[in-house]
Amino acid sequence: MYRFALDYMKEWKDRKSRKPLVIRGARQVGKSYLVRMFAGKEFENLIEINFERDNKVAALFEEESPLKIVKLLELQFGKQIISGKTIIFLDEIQAAPKVFAKLRYFYEELPQLHMVAAGSLLEFVLSQSEFSMPVGRIEYLHLGPMTFEEFLLAGENSNLQDYLRNYSLNEKPPEPIHQKLINLYKTFMSLGGMPQVLSAFMQTSSFKEAEIIKESIMQTFKDDFSKYGRKINHQCLLNVFTRLSETVGRKFKYVNIGREEQAKEIRKSLKLLELAKIAYPVRHSACNGIPLGAEADERIFKMLFLDVGLMLNSCGLSMLDLEKAGDIMLVNSGAVAEQTVGQHLLYSQECFKEPELYYWIREKKNSEAELDYVISEGKLIIPVEVKSGKTGRLKSLHQFTYAKKSELAVRFNAETASFTINTALLSDGNSVEYNLLSLPLYMAEELRRIIKTIPL
Repeated sequence: MYRFALDYMKEWKDRKSRKPLVIRGARQVGKSYLVRMFAGKEFENLIEINFERDNKVAALFEEESPLKIVKLLELQFGKQIISGKTIIFLDEIQAAPKVFAKLRYFYEELPQLHMVAAGSLLEFVLSQSEFSMPVGRIEYLHLGPMTFEEFLLAGENSNLQDYLRNYSLNEKPPEPIHQKLINLYKTFMSLGGMPQVLSAFMQTSSFKEAEIIKESIMQTFKDDFSKYGRKINHQCLLNVFTRLSETVGRKFKYVNIGREEQAKEIRKSLKLLELAKIAYPVRHSACNGIPLGAEADERIFKMLFLDVGLMLNSCGLSMLDLEKAGDIMLVNSGAVAEQTVGQHLLYSQECFKEPELYYWIREKKNSEAELDYVISEGKLIIPVEVKSGKTGRLKSLHQFTYAKKSELAVRFNAETASFTINTALLSDGNSVEYNLLSLPLYMAEELRRIIKTIPL
């Protein structure tokens, strides 16, 4: 199954200023598969070392000279390592922190050598203050679950993916094409974007097989809890992990997870799940300027789950349950649609940038407002609303665009795309006018590209 991150890796391979590439992401998002696919397409030889399975190989990296380390690797694997023809893949490198620290020397002394590292729990190593980071001598690639367009390619719908990739606002999508994409998007929402899940479904067309894989992945996450550190309240961590999916789309309140006096433990558990890339905080930003993170409030946030398919699994919803419920987009009061759009927006920037996402909330008596998401593109600060159906009020969009003097706002719903000037009368008697970009839910991946085509 093709991953768009391969395009970036090809650019990395050909760059003269290339540094060792470190792939960051949760377990099971396809990091190892990505590297093997890349190696098979671009190199003659692959040297792969998994430090969780064979930690003894880490001893070879105790040599000071990278050139000597390469010679030892040639002896160990019985392969000649040739720059430009061989790629070295250091998998689960979090299990060998000293090897990670050595990457700086490969950049300084053997920059012509292609070296890639990956680690599912790498963030735990990076967060340790005593760890010696190879700052400025490595580069990152952030990998999330597969996207809807990658799902289309995997399902032999490359023509539809090409249509989305080249869509422009002056086109009106034919209703049959729109409906086909909506139906495929609903299937994607129920499956999620974990590569193993999609692979099982593509091979068998069985939702049951997909459910089995999802359950296995969730259990793998739980099995990893013991690796998070020694001073962990495992019961609290398990409780937060189990209840997290229920909070998607809502301001996070510790009391919804456990008793108020447990807030400290809940906060710690959330941080651990964030480090494992299983959960992502969407923090409130005042949105007065960019970067949005400069005005983020650590105390006000909502959570995104790693993947919508796993979120549904965590909620105890099977495909049969979803069929009984009717429209999947309306499940959990639209939280499924918000999660799916959110995980696409989270990784919508270049893959070398740290994934981040914000939202906006105003809590005033008789004048509350909340936007699902806020993103920035260039100098623009853009409010985003996700509507699970074809209609829905835009009160919060009106309030935000008036308060922040926004030129552009975005709405995702089940309708075809449109670009209009929207005028609204506010409750206080003021009026607001702004450009409204309305896109079907399945175009979340194309949002930033389309915004760049709009003359403002």
